[in-house]
Amino acid sequence: MLNKTYSPAEIEPRLYEGWESSGAFACAPDSNAQPFTIMIPPPNVTGSLHMGHALTFTVQDTLVRWRRMQGRDVLWQPGTDHAGIATQMVVERLLAGQGASRKELGREAFIERVWQWKAESGGTITRQLRRLGASLDWPRERFTMDEGLSKAVLEVFVTLHREGLIYRDRRLVNWDPKFQSAISDLEVENKEVRGHLWHIRYPVAEEPGRFITVATTRPETMLGDTAVAVHPEDPRYRDLIGKHAILPLVGRRIPIVADEYSDPEKGTGAVKITPAHDFNDFAVGQRHQLPMPSILDKEARVTLADISAALAAVPGVAAPDFVRSLEGQDRFAARKAIVAELERLELLEKTEPHTHQVPHGDRSGVPIEPLMTVQWYCNAGVLAKPAIEAVEQGRTKFVPQQWENTFFAWMRDIQPWCISRQLWWGHRIPAWYGPDGHVFVERSEEEVIAAARAHYGDDRPLARDEDVLDTWFSSALWPFSTLGWPEQTKELARYYPGDVLVTGFDIIFFWVARMMMMGLHFMKDVPFRAVHIHGLVRDERGQKMSKSKGNVIDPLELIDRYGADALRFTICALTGPGRDVKLGPARVESYRSFVTKLWNAARFCEMNGIAPDPTFEPAQATLPLTRWILAALSDAITEATGALEAYRFNDYAAACYRFTWNTFCDWFLEFAKPALSNAAGAEAAEVKRTAAYVLGQILRLLHPATPFVTEELWDRFGYGPECSLIRAPWPEPFSVPGAAEARAELDWVVRLISEVRTVRAEMNVPPSQLSPILLKDARPDTLARAASWMEAISRMARASSLGPLDGELPKGAAQAVVDEATVVLPLAGVIDLAAERARLQKERAKAAGEAEKIAKKLGNADFVARAPEDVVEENRDRLQAAHNEMARLDAALQRIA
Repeated sequence: MLNKTYSPAEIEPRLYEGWESSGAFACAPDSNAQPFTIMIPPPNVTGSLHMGHALTFTVQDTLVRWRRMQGRDVLWQPGTDHAGIATQMVVERLLAGQGASRKELGREAFIERVWQWKAESGGTITRQLRRLGASLDWPRERFTMDEGLSKAVLEVFVTLHREGLIYRDRRLVNWDPKFQSAISDLEVENKEVRGHLWHIRYPVAEEPGRFITVATTRPETMLGDTAVAVHPEDPRYRDLIGKHAILPLVGRRIPIVADEYSDPEKGTGAVKITPAHDFNDFAVGQRHQLPMPSILDKEARVTLADISAALAAVPGVAAPDFVRSLEGQDRFAARKAIVAELERLELLEKTEPHTHQVPHGDRSGVPIEPLMTVQWYCNAGVLAKPAIEAVEQGRTKFVPQQWENTFFAWMRDIQPWCISRQLWWGHRIPAWYGPDGHVFVERSEEEVIAAARAHYGDDRPLARDEDVLDTWFSSALWPFSTLGWPEQTKELARYYPGDVLVTGFDIIFFWVARMMMMGLHFMKDVPFRAVHIHGLVRDERGQKMSKSKGNVIDPLELIDRYGADALRFTICALTGPGRDVKLGPARVESYRSFVTKLWNAARFCEMNGIAPDPTFEPAQATLPLTRWILAALSDAITEATGALEAYRFNDYAAACYRFTWNTFCDWFLEFAKPALSNAAGAEAAEVKRTAAYVLGQILRLLHPATPFVTEELWDRFGYGPECSLIRAPWPEPFSVPGAAEARAELDWVVRLISEVRTVRAEMNVPPSQLSPILLKDARPDTLARAASWMEAISRMARASSLGPLDGELPKGAAQAVVDEATVVLPLAGVIDLAAERARLQKERAKAAGEAEKIAKKLGNADFVARAPEDVVEENRDRLQAAHNEMARLDAALQRIA
C-alpha cells in the first residue's frame, strides 16, 4: 500500500541510483535506433547549481527523457568546463589562506595543485545535477582539459595557424588589472557608478585665445589623446575641422577631426579621442589613422614610455615636469592630480555630477581597462561567413526564430577574437619563440625543435609562450571534441551533428556562434540542427536575481523543501517560447500540490482495487464514461507531444496538468465512484481496467517533467520492472469507438455541474445546503441524459432534486445556461437573496474603484516612464484582474431572477 504522503527525500536518491546503476541513461552507438543528441552546456568545474542551471537542465532532461521513451538512441553528453579565471581564482584563494601564492609555487606546482583541487572538489556541480534528476550519460563525462579534448584543441590551433586564421596582433582588449589578463566581454559586468563629467578646455593651435571644450569621465587618459572629434554637421565646430588643439599638460598638437561618433547632443559635442584606452576611440583612431600611445600599464598605473617624445613640448603651454611626476601612479590617483593641475592652469571649465556605467571584471570586481596589448587572435570574420549562411539556409534553426536576428547582428559585425589569456590554468598556447622573435607553432616540442633547426640551420634556445587559450576556445569544439575528434570514431559519425542545443540568449555569441564556426570549419557541417533559446529565471516580480537585491533562490533548497519533481514541473509550466521565467517558492509549493494530487489519485485507485491489465485496449471500451476519458486521454497525448515537438514546455505542462488534475482526478474518478463501489459488476470491471490504463498513460506523459513520482508509482503499481518507466514507450494517440457521442454526453454533464457550482459559489450557498435544480426549455434527450446521470449530478452539484421546470420561473431563483436549456436554482428559501444582491453590488463597486485607481496611475505618462518595468507590468496585471472581477460580478448579478 502506498504511504499516505509522498516523501521525495526518501524516494528520489533511491530511484536515481537505480536508473544510473542500471545504465538507463546510456546511449547505444551500435543500435539501429535513430540517434538523438544533446550536448550539455558544460558548467564551470567551480560551479554549484543555481536557478539558471535548474532551468536549462530541466528543459534538456525533459526533452531527453521524452525522446528516450520514443525509442531514440539518446546521447546527452555530460561534462564540465575548466573555467580558466574562475578556477585559478579559487585555487589562489586557497593558497592565500595557507600563506602561499601562485608565484611562490611556480607554474608546474601550481597547475598540479589545481588538478588536485579538481579531483577533490570539482565534482560538486555534477552531484547536484543528479539531485535535479538530470539523466546524463555519466560514464561519457568529459572535461575541457582532459587528454582527448586537449588533443583536439592543439589540432585546431595548429591547423588554423597554418591557414593564417590564428595570428598575433596588437589591439585593444578588456584588461583586468587585478588578474593581469585579457578577459572576454562575458566576463565584464557594467556597474552604475556615481562619478563626474569634467569639462576641459583644449587651446586651438591656429587661433590663440580660442578653446574647444571636451567633456570626459576619464581625465587620467588625456595624456594619450591623439585627436579631438566633432560631428561633421555640428555648426559650432565646422570651422575647426582640420585644425589642431594643443593637448593640455603635454603640449602636443593633435588634430580636430570630423567623425559621426561625436554626438552633438551629449556633453559639449566635442570628444577627446584616446585610441589606446577606449574601444570607440580605437575605431575612430583606425578610421583617421591616428597614433595609439598607451599611457597606462598592465597594473593600470601611468606609464610615459609611449609619449616620452611629447614631453619635450613647447615650454609654457604644457607642464612636462608635472606629467613626469605621474609616472607609476595608480590611474585614480593620477586622475585626482590631473584634475587639480587643470584647475590650477584654469583649463577646467566645470565639473558636473555624472552617473554612468563603468565596466568591471565580474570576478575581480575592479574596473577593467581597455588596453593595447599583443595577443593571439582568431580571424572570426572568415569563420563567421559559413555560420551565417547555415542559419540563412535553415540548416540550423533558432527557436524562437527572432533570435536569428541577434545571431546575424553579432556575426555580421564580428571583430577579431582575442583567444589568449595571461593565466597559468588552461590550454597553453603551442607557440615557441626563437632568439630573434620568430614564432614556431607545432603539435609537440619535438616538432618545434625540428622546425627551429630547419629554420636556423642549428639548435637555438627557444622560449614557450606563457599564455593560455580563452576558455571559450575549447568550449567551441565541444560538439565534436567530446566525441573523439580528431579521431574518426563511431560516436562522431553517429552523434554529430546534434539535434538541438538548449541554452540562454546571453551566450549566443560567446558559445553558440563559436561552435557554429568551428563545427563548420572542421566537420563541414553544423554542430546542431536547432538552437532552443530560453529566457532568464527571475524572481516572482520579474526582477533579475542578484545577491545585492537579496532575491537569489537556491534550487537545492527548493528541492529539499518541495522535491525535485515540484521544481521541475514548475519550470516546465513557466517556460514559454521567448519569455523569462518568474519563479519563487510559492510557485513551486503550488505545483507540489499537483504532485501530491497525482499521488493521492494513485492511492485512491490502489484502495479501490485498480491494477494494471496488460490485455486492455481502448477499443474494448463500451461505456460512455470510459470512452470519454480515453478520448480525452488521446487528445492530451496529441497536445503534449505537439508541444514538446515545438519546444513549448509550458503547453506540454498545461496539457498534462489539465488532463491529470481536472479530467482524470476531478471528474473521471468522481464519476467512477458508484461503479467502483459495485466491485462485482461488469461496469465496475471496465471502469477499473480503464482507470488503470489511463493512470499508466498519465505516468508516461508526466515522466519527462516529473520523473521521480511517476517512476515510483509505475514500479509500485506493477506497470513494469523496477526503474523501467524511463524506457517505457511514449504514448501514442488512438481512436475510441463512439468517442463523439461519449464526449457530447459527458461534456454536458461536466458543464452542468460546473455551472451549478459557479452559481452556488457566487451566491454564497453553503456546501452543506442542498438545493433543487430545474431545467427550463430542455429537449427530451437532455432530460434523458440528466436522468441517466442523476446520481453524479446530485452528489457533485449538491442537488436535492433534478427535473424539468413546469410552469413559471420561481421567484428568487438564480439562472445559468447550458446549451439550449436554462438551469434554474430556486434559492429563495436557501439564502437571503436581497443580502446577496447587496453584497455583490458592494464587491462590484470595490472592484470598479480599484480599476479606476490603477487606470489613472497607468494613464500617467511620468509614472510609466519612471517606474521599474516589473512595477508597471504588475499594475497592468492588477488592472486586468479588476476588470475580470467586475465581469464576474456583473454575471452573478444577472443570474438572480
